[in-house]
Amino acid sequence: MDFSFATDWLQHLQTEQVLSFFEELNLGELIYNPWFLGGLALFALITIYLRRYALLASILALVGFASLIDYTLQQGTAVENIMSETLLVFVGGGLILIFAVIYLLFVRND
Repeated sequence: MDFSFATDWLQHLQTEQVLSFFEELNLGELIYNPWFLGGLALFALITIYLRRYALLASILALVGFASLIDYTLQQGTAVENIMSETLLVFVGGGLILIFAVIYLLFVRND
C-alpha cells in the first residue's frame, strides 16, 4: 500500500506553510464579506443547537477580536491620553469578549 499521498498532504501542515497561509489570509477584509459572516452566523446557530459552547466561544473570540482590532486600526492607534476613545473601546471590547468566553466555557452549565 502506497502512502505517498498522505506524506504529500502532510507537507501542507509544515510550520512555514501554515504561517504563509495565515499571512495571506486577511481577516480585516474577511469580516466585511457577507458570505463569510452569514456562514459564521449559521455555524454559530448550529453550535448553539448542538450545545457546543466551546466551539461557540472560539468563534466569538476570533471574530470579535478580529473586528475589534480592525475597528481600532481604522480609528488610528495614536493615544494622546489615558482617556482616548480608541483605547477605551479596545480595552472595553476586549473585556466584554473575555467575559463572554469565560461565561460560555466555565460558568454556563446545562
